Parts: sequence; C-alpha cells; structure tokens
Amino acid sequence: MKLRSLRIDGQPQLMIIPMIDIIFFLLVFFMMSTLYMVEQHTIPVNLPQASAVQQDKPRSINVTVLHDGRVMFDQEEIPLPLLQKRITAELVKQADNVFVLRADKQAEYGKVIAVLDELKLAGARRVAVATELKAR
Repeated sequence: MKLRSLRIDGQPQLMIIPMIDIIFFLLVFFMMSTLYMVEQHTIPVNLPQASAVQQDKPRSINVTVLHDGRVMFDQEEIPLPLLQKRITAELVKQADNVFVLRADKQAEYGKVIAVLDELKLAGARRVAVATELKAR
C-alpha cells in the first residue's frame, strides 16, 4: 500500500516555460527560413553611385468633394475654376501622379462630374475613384 501512495504524490508537473521557449524558437526558425526561400528575379548588377537619387514612385494626390460641394486638393480648399491650374502644376512636377477622387455620398453628382472633368482637362491620365468595401 505504501508503494501506491508514493506514485500518487510523485505526479509529474507540466513545465510551461520551456514549452514557450521552444515555441518561440520554432517561430523564429520558420520566419528566418522563409526569408531565404524568396526568389529574387533580378540580374545582379553593380550599380554606380549618385549623389542625387530620385525614387520613381507615383505620388497619390487626393481630390475630395465634400457633402456641401466644397473641393479639397489634398488638405487645402480650392475653388473649382483654379483646380485645373493646380492639377497642371502637379503634373509638371511629376507626370505620373495618381489622382484619387474622393466624394461624399451626399455630394451633388454634378459637382463630382465637374471635378472629374477638370481632372481630365488638366491632362491627368491616372485617376482613381475611392470607395469603401461593402459589408456582406
């Protein structure tokens, strides 16, 4: 009988700290191994250095039509007749700018079309219309 009571008292304990360490090591291992699995499809070239380096990323410019009909160019309010000149000035700086037209649901449809027309007349070739994802 005494033998049986020793077995009950000597139950193994579950050590959680070493398990957490092992899981973190595995996580780091898999993260590091996936970084080396990515193939780069570029030709290795030694590029020359330049002091004036420019990134060729197109800039995104927001043109917003508010519910009361006001037009915002990025963060500043601009009258509709001056919008075309402002867009042309931005296109002179960088020709591949992306203009994102954001219009409130309550905005007048004619005002939105007028802003879109000004964008096209100014020569903007990359125009996107911002929407929200519809919940299903």
